[in-house]
Amino acid sequence: QLQASGGGLVQAGGSLRLSCTVSGRPFSSRAMGWFRRAPGKGRQFVAAIGSSGENIDYADFVNGRFTISRDNTRNTVYLQMNSLDSDDTAVYFCARGAGRLPTRSGELYENWGQGTLVTVSS
Repeated sequence: QLQASGGGLVQAGGSLRLSCTVSGRPFSSRAMGWFRRAPGKGRQFVAAIGSSGENIDYADFVNGRFTISRDNTRNTVYLQMNSLDSDDTAVYFCARGAGRLPTRSGELYENWGQGTLVTVSS
């Protein structure tokens, strides 16, 4: 299972750190990703990190505001989000990849968390 947490209500310009803990499935050998779905919109790639933490990819809109990281000793991936604005309001999902390398394609992720809601007030 993938358990995401850390969402909430934050003012524009604020920060949140999302966490996603994986249990019952291999973690350290798999890439992890974060996606989001804003109200009325489709799923959108946010960030991904390879199994060793050395390969990282961000969506263009991140623009240096977010940082993805992982702790393989805790089976947990994080998404530190800074300088949030109203466009970042969405449900954020973590996903476990089918392989070691990060990918932007949702079809290459095997398991998904339930999502955590991030609401940014302007």
